[in-house]
Amino acid sequence: MVIKRKGRPYRPRRGSIIPVKPNRTNEEISGSQVRLVGDNVEQAVYPIKEALSMAQSMGLDLIEIFNKGEVPVCKIADYSKFLYDQKKKKKLSQSKSTKSVLKEVRFGPQTGDHDYEFKKRQILSFLNQKNKVRCVIQFRGRNIQYRSYGEVILRRLINDLSDHGKPEQDIRMEGNKMFMILGPSTLKLK
Repeated sequence: MVIKRKGRPYRPRRGSIIPVKPNRTNEEISGSQVRLVGDNVEQAVYPIKEALSMAQSMGLDLIEIFNKGEVPVCKIADYSKFLYDQKKKKKLSQSKSTKSVLKEVRFGPQTGDHDYEFKKRQILSFLNQKNKVRCVIQFRGRNIQYRSYGEVILRRLINDLSDHGKPEQDIRMEGNKMFMILGPSTLKLK
């Protein structure tokens, strides 16, 4: 019995594509021999049929981990648990990676000593948190005549914070702003 539908014919949505498995398992593995690794087997090269029978006798799956060499490397494990562990490891490695953020601190060309010291402490705290800092001197109106004052402030910052940070980008002028970027000294500079 055929059921006819009214309207347009059924077509799957664009996002409803069947996901591709990241690893081949069991009968999907090609090759005549595989190298088995893992906790519950002796590490050696086995014929594919013997490796499959070992996995079936344990009630687990034969999972291909690496297939770039002459003999594919496989592991005997539960496939769903294997995928769960892979996602967990990936998430853990991403959380441990350091993400540096670019912070910005603004000065004026005639910034006083107290304001300078306050902003210097602020920059120091950003550098201790492994963040990069963009130090900006903002010139307004006729202050553009005092470019040398801005450069003096930025050079003073470089000298005062030399133990904690190094300039990643030298002092530059863009429009009415003079700036430089300081990076923490513990990070490798390019």
